[in-house]
Amino acid sequence: MSVTIKQISEISGVSRGTVDRVLHGRGRVSPEKEALVRRVAEQLGYKPNLAGKALAARKKSYTIGVLLTAEGVSFFDEVIRGVRQAAGELADYGITVILRTIKGYNSAVQLREMEALRHQVNALILNPINEPEIVAEINALAEDGLPVITLNTDVEESRRLCYIGPDYQKSGEAACGMMGLLLAGRGKIGILTGSVKILGHNQRIAGVRGVIRERLPGLFVGDLDETGDDDIRAYAAASRMLRNHPDLDGLILVAAGSYGVCRAVLELPQERRPKIVAMDCVPTTVEMLRRGVIQATICQQPFTQGYQAVQQAFRYLVQGESPPEERIFMETEIRIRETV
Repeated sequence: MSVTIKQISEISGVSRGTVDRVLHGRGRVSPEKEALVRRVAEQLGYKPNLAGKALAARKKSYTIGVLLTAEGVSFFDEVIRGVRQAAGELADYGITVILRTIKGYNSAVQLREMEALRHQVNALILNPINEPEIVAEINALAEDGLPVITLNTDVEESRRLCYIGPDYQKSGEAACGMMGLLLAGRGKIGILTGSVKILGHNQRIAGVRGVIRERLPGLFVGDLDETGDDDIRAYAAASRMLRNHPDLDGLILVAAGSYGVCRAVLELPQERRPKIVAMDCVPTTVEMLRRGVIQATICQQPFTQGYQAVQQAFRYLVQGESPPEERIFMETEIRIRETV
């Protein structure tokens, strides 16, 4: 016999309306009551009626908003392809996806776009800038019953539904481990990050520093600069770093901008070029890997990130299914010239 909302209501001691809102994501419920209802539902073996949910979705359309800081960043091409693939598969269920992109890490611009979308969508997916005003807006949306999924990068102290993306700490550790192998555990390195406003980038730097502290004391960080995830800025930052530190043995790139960095390195004589460990498998990074300018890159499954984020929003809205975990990590993959 299937478990009913009435049974869950009686056992949990909350109204049927509250149970319905929790199971179907229909509005504001306190975190405590939501946790109670979901715990009771799980204990009773409640399963949503998927056929009925699909039929209801066709009768009541849902809109999922996707907001990405993707302009000028080729990494996001695959994320967007994943978003569009999922959107196409879910169209028959009454799902519409609104995709918007912005350039750079201006929190005022991102906040403006979030506020514009809040009255158009039933769920929001975004890669957030780690600023207090963005966290406050995520929390305000959650308070109004609009679930937010953070994609590719997370923020601290927010009420987002879940995070889907790479384990940044682990990828930073992997990058440092590779650099340790390339330099036999000794040398001076520089770190080029995208932005100090992005939590994931900072977590990668923490991963690098953690491995140096715990396992590779012969490495030390000589400089750190920002690229803004932009190849032009990356070229300028890398050129400046190489001028100021001509004795650098390695560069770890914890975000986008690898092509600009490589152009700066290629201006040096062969014998003075530092080893490079980068992130992602965008076409320009693969090109530089095959040319031997980059020695290794850490990949993070961008297509899967975009695809899973839209699918998870769908399952929450239509099927009343909460994410399996608060943080859904992608597999960390290390690529070298022979594996691309």
